[in-house]
Amino acid sequence: MSTLSEYPYGCGRPAVIGRLLRMTTRRAPQPLSDPNRPVERAVTAALVLAVVAGVAWIGGMILTVAGWTL
Repeated sequence: MSTLSEYPYGCGRPAVIGRLLRMTTRRAPQPLSDPNRPVERAVTAALVLAVVAGVAWIGGMILTVAGWTL
């Protein structure tokens, strides 16, 4: 180490002048909550169709297994 103000790995120590610095107040913009956006409608429709298909598949499997025992 060349001076006492350096860390062993060469990173300089940050200068503190009287008090600690505050965090920034910048925030990310809030997402739009408009339900009429076409992408959201398409995604919602796809998810509803996926749930219906999943329930139908599970029902078909139950009927298949029940048919084996009859």
